[in-house]
Amino acid sequence: MSNALPTHYNIHLEPNLKTFEFKGQTEIFITLKDPTQQILLNAVDLNIKYCKAVINSQKKYEEVSFSEDLENELLIIQLPTKTSGEIKVLIDYTGEIRNDMRGFYRSRYSKEGEMKFIAITQFEETEARKCFPCFDHPRYKATFDVEMIVDKDLVAISNAPVVEERVIDDHRKVVKFHRTVKMSTYLLFFGVGEFEFVEDPGEILVRVVTTPGKSQYADVGLKFSRKALTWLEDYYDIKLPLLKIDHIAVADFAFGAMENWGAITYRENLILYYPNKTSRAALETMYEVIAHELTHQWFGDLVSPDDWRYLWLNESFATLFGYAITADCYPDWGIWENFALGTINSAFTRDSLIETFPIELPSGERARITQSTAPIIYSKGGSVLLMLNSYLGENFKLGIRHYLKKFEYSTASSDDFWEAFEEVSKEPITKMMKGWIEQEGYPLIEIEKKDKKFYLTQNRFTYLPYTPSQMWIIPVTIWVQYSNGKSQIVKKMMHQKSEEIEFKEEIIAYKINYKQKGFYRVKYKDQSNLKELYKLVLNKQLPPLDRWGLENDLFAFLIRGDIPIIQYLDFLNNFLEEDAPLPLESIIIHLYQLYNLIKGSFRVKIKEIGRNFSERILEKIGYEPKSDELHAVSNLRSMVMWTAAIFGSQKSVDFALNQFLKIEQGEPIHADIRGAVMRVTSYIDEKKCDWLLKNFEKIDNEPERINFVAALGSIKEDYMEKVLQFTMEKIPPRIKFYPIVLMTRNPNTSPLMWDWFVANIKGLEKFHPSHFERILDAVVSISGIEKEEEVKKFFKSYKIKEKTLQDVLKMALEKLEINSKLRKRYT
Repeated sequence: MSNALPTHYNIHLEPNLKTFEFKGQTEIFITLKDPTQQILLNAVDLNIKYCKAVINSQKKYEEVSFSEDLENELLIIQLPTKTSGEIKVLIDYTGEIRNDMRGFYRSRYSKEGEMKFIAITQFEETEARKCFPCFDHPRYKATFDVEMIVDKDLVAISNAPVVEERVIDDHRKVVKFHRTVKMSTYLLFFGVGEFEFVEDPGEILVRVVTTPGKSQYADVGLKFSRKALTWLEDYYDIKLPLLKIDHIAVADFAFGAMENWGAITYRENLILYYPNKTSRAALETMYEVIAHELTHQWFGDLVSPDDWRYLWLNESFATLFGYAITADCYPDWGIWENFALGTINSAFTRDSLIETFPIELPSGERARITQSTAPIIYSKGGSVLLMLNSYLGENFKLGIRHYLKKFEYSTASSDDFWEAFEEVSKEPITKMMKGWIEQEGYPLIEIEKKDKKFYLTQNRFTYLPYTPSQMWIIPVTIWVQYSNGKSQIVKKMMHQKSEEIEFKEEIIAYKINYKQKGFYRVKYKDQSNLKELYKLVLNKQLPPLDRWGLENDLFAFLIRGDIPIIQYLDFLNNFLEEDAPLPLESIIIHLYQLYNLIKGSFRVKIKEIGRNFSERILEKIGYEPKSDELHAVSNLRSMVMWTAAIFGSQKSVDFALNQFLKIEQGEPIHADIRGAVMRVTSYIDEKKCDWLLKNFEKIDNEPERINFVAALGSIKEDYMEKVLQFTMEKIPPRIKFYPIVLMTRNPNTSPLMWDWFVANIKGLEKFHPSHFERILDAVVSISGIEKEEEVKKFFKSYKIKEKTLQDVLKMALEKLEINSKLRKRYT
């Protein structure tokens, strides 16, 4: 395809929401660099009627022959002679408005008790070809003129504003849109339906778009989106070159959101705020997602990846800035602590496997966002960029500005990005960062102190034994406390496998990776230093991020088998007076994980410690949310209320059951505890499961729907089959996976989920690929424990239909091995 370059598309669509079919006609203006007789376009699941072309000096279209390569998703147009220069092709076709949340598809909503539909699109990474023939690769940017013929009572939306709308007969109208800026095909958007709008006029019109009756929930998201847009324009020093940005709420959506340029789509709960139903944690997530998608309007849309292997340039930045913008707008919410727990830790967990990926995939590999790659491309990428930001300071922002201005309306590679930073900072950023982006895994720094010298050694950290020869250039930060009581932050660039640092004064305590800005773990060989650090933890004299870092690294060493479980459990005594949400939430998560994985006497001890921690936390912060409390406290309460019940806290159970009574009676309870109350009640009282099933289809908002499905994933084993049947038959496809995944982490049902998975594999294969991946990962890695040989035997004969599932399976099987070894050590 590289010989043929598209410059412009004219796209005509006629969607029919009664038959779920559409007619299409696409005209493409193409420049042929060298003489050629074949044009290769991407197209799949389209019924091609004819192809025409204008070549050489012709002034009108002539029909040309074509063929289809179904395996490679190609439409091959045969020109009458070899041609170079400017040509046009015209393709006429029909297609289906799909029902699988991919390509041009339909989403359901209810209006006055009647099921109705909108038609929308989801094209990333390679689904535009399911709607119109195109050069479906981010490298091939072009402008687009879009027109749609729709029912005259419906609204049509695309990336640009409407330029003309006129009725053409008794039932239909034609809607034409402004020409787009130069962009990639995966960012195009088409939407048709009964839409409502809430608008914020300005130099760029900002709108939230909903189905009927839901615009009343759009104000909160709309206001924040304007705030985030202003922040980004200021930070990047580039005005967004659009006339409008739509934030479109979609009920049936496979992912969280999608950054279509000027027409961003979201799951409803990630753009709409429901009073008394949307929790503070959910609001925070909503803001982070809005900021994430708006970041893409520059990183991904204005400058696109030259190849899918550079997808990290989109997603890593959007991940980092989703948090950064929210943190800057709401500095007291504890956003960076959430980044540590949700993003850095997610990246550590995934990248500690032998079977992992580099952030930038090797040349020739087709990049796909999967359950296996997402934690690397999003979370590890964002974490590594945070480290770079910490190292460069103001030059990080200047480098970004230089990069965006240099490559606007174009595409870029990783090397282009690093070179832009080098031109600004005058530092060898390419040499430093290639190791982080192109290598798998991450380093463990082992440090030993002898007299006034530090001896640092780096090796790759993995849970299972593995000794590759790898090395990173690591920006190391060390907090040191001297014998005279003074402290200092020391920065050192670690270029070699082993290095030394000499100090002039006597040091009594030191903490590597100050405030956890670096993407590496640390193991201290000096026991006297560990004792001093533990005292500082006990007295809360280290920042919460550092207290979390010590606990999180020690837990990783436990999983790997470096330390006995009793050492980790004893270490937790240093947190008995802890009041910072970050380390407390991490401890509770880890105790819950151990409780699910370990049997025997240690499980009894873990349960006791977990119950004591949970009750102590709830007594300190209170069972009822307070209006002036930190967001992080609210998030902590929701987690701890659930785990307290698992660990046998009667106080937590009694509170949840009393609150659930209010829900049954239609009385309000605080949104922050609503989900936890439902989960605890479902776990304890199996009779309440019938109430949940009976009332599920009455729910009219997504936050409450999510609360219900989470509760259904928390039931006793006696109700498992009934709930799973309900899940497969009644729960909407977009969230059908959620209770299934939760059942693998529910101590009541987890041991039974493998057999259910095998018996229902045919039905599960019909789920959206990303949702099936989540289920497979959870079932294999957790519910497969003590069935390892059975699991391996099953997958030897199982034919994987989606190629990307193979990577997810490898990941899940390695997790299973790690979890099984942990259980065997302590059973």
